[in-house]
Amino acid sequence: MQYGKRLAGGLITAAALLGTTLAVSPAATAAPATPASATAHAIRGTAPACVKRDVIKHRKYVKVTNLCGRAMHLKVVIDWGPDSRCLTYQHKQQWEWNWGRGSYGKVVTC
Repeated sequence: MQYGKRLAGGLITAAALLGTTLAVSPAATAAPATPASATAHAIRGTAPACVKRDVIKHRKYVKVTNLCGRAMHLKVVIDWGPDSRCLTYQHKQQWEWNWGRGSYGKVVTC
């Protein structure tokens, strides 16, 4: 019995030194930690219908207007191109976005 405890302790110590984890069961494994800076502007989902989008695809142009009655954090997603950064829109505030390559994807909350 003493040998088993030393072996388990040695494995845990070796795993800690190597920077790895030992999985006891599927329920015991945890998802990797996300840095706080990455979660600050994580995409949460498609923006609600109260966010108006005026898109002219062949001109690579979109105007986003917040009609939600409260501040919204929004981002324009461009497929195969550069997304806009996450911006805070007050009620009735609008913003225009142009891009060079790719095509309009959607507006998301962030």
